[in-house]
Amino acid sequence: MEIWGYLPGTNCGECGEKTCLAFASLLKERKKRLEECTPLFEAKYTEKQKRLAELLAPEIREIEIGIGARAGKIGGEEVMHRHELTFFNRTALAYDVWDTMEEGELRERVRRINDWRKFYIGEFLTLDAIAVRSVSGDARTFAECVKDVAEETDLPLVLCSFDAKVLEEGLKEVSDRNPLIYAADKTNWKEVLGLVKSYNVPVTVFSPDLDMLSSLALTFSSAGVEDIVLDPGTYPTGEGLANSFSRFIRIKRAGMLEGNKVVAYPLLSVPLTAWMIHDEAVEASYWEAVIANLFIIKYADIMILHSIEPYSLIAERTLVANIYTDPRRPVSVEAGLREIGAPTEQSPLFLTTNFALTYYTVESDISSNKIDSYLLVVDTDGIGVEAAVAGGQLNVESIKETLESYDAEKKVKHRTLVIPGLAARLSGETEDATGWTVLVGPRDSGRIPDWMNTNWPPQTGF
Repeated sequence: MEIWGYLPGTNCGECGEKTCLAFASLLKERKKRLEECTPLFEAKYTEKQKRLAELLAPEIREIEIGIGARAGKIGGEEVMHRHELTFFNRTALAYDVWDTMEEGELRERVRRINDWRKFYIGEFLTLDAIAVRSVSGDARTFAECVKDVAEETDLPLVLCSFDAKVLEEGLKEVSDRNPLIYAADKTNWKEVLGLVKSYNVPVTVFSPDLDMLSSLALTFSSAGVEDIVLDPGTYPTGEGLANSFSRFIRIKRAGMLEGNKVVAYPLLSVPLTAWMIHDEAVEASYWEAVIANLFIIKYADIMILHSIEPYSLIAERTLVANIYTDPRRPVSVEAGLREIGAPTEQSPLFLTTNFALTYYTVESDISSNKIDSYLLVVDTDGIGVEAAVAGGQLNVESIKETLESYDAEKKVKHRTLVIPGLAARLSGETEDATGWTVLVGPRDSGRIPDWMNTNWPPQTGF
């Protein structure tokens, strides 16, 4: 209602919504942009437009890295805990390459990072950025490395060095791709500030001393730099790790709850530091993943990592997917009748709900065991089987309606429906209401193959 009060109130529809109130609700959810209300940018509404822009601005500044379709946004959050509203921009994972790598090895690693993806609950998880580290300390060597990386990927880049001359040579190669510069500290801030002003790119400021970190952030913002990322240091063990964790929380609280705009910027963590103290690769990967998962939860917006081994990488990327799912909306799929494999009119017809995790688990268990079948997906508002039965979202009426809506009887001749074991109590009523034979399947879809051996085809119905 506060947002609505700043809108013109004409209900003109130019934003695509019927009323200004509907537009206001979508503004709050970030499903609409302020610029879509064209009347608001007329001269007579200038003050309202300014006040509304301030009202809608997130507590933590939102920063974009990279360009094009794979550009990423970090920060931009409004709450400390996702159940209070939701998190909008997930933690960006940047995996490293370095300038002392052989060119062939370098390009192969970039391709692995660029092309990595994993199917998870209805979507393909991918990685977010590549961090190019200067290990040689030589500006031209670094520039050649950055050039090679840029030729292999359109992912956002993080250019890493504390030497401003090295950073500048890298920037000359990719300044048009809006890379993130890492990092300015108390020793090089003047030179790095000059680079950032000249090339207009986002910058990371680094210091484990929070007073110094605040001072650096204030210096850059006072100079007109808006896109700042804060790195308060990531120390990988013992008291150092505990203090790192504490600094992240203190900064986030200061920016989010205390209104301290000096530090209201995205936070960067470097779990890669685990490799500085662990010599054995598997052990280092393990501890890197542990540290990464800690700071994914509290409260890194972007992080620089090293291990691209599945046992490390999958744990990190999956946690990001889970934490940054809107808790107010169950992840769901469309209701309908799916064909798995090449089913015939004698193939089994299974039933499940449209909760995404349930659906993809069942679909995977059936398809991976090469069971040609039909899968009837009932709309349960994105709720799993057991909860949907208890809450009434999965009931006789919804099953009957779905069977009829998608013409299931035209697909199979046997008129036999297999319902989940967790919905067993609906079997009798469903038979009475639909006229179909109902078989109760296993409680766990992973046991469908064994169930098929003893229960399919049914004794009657063919």
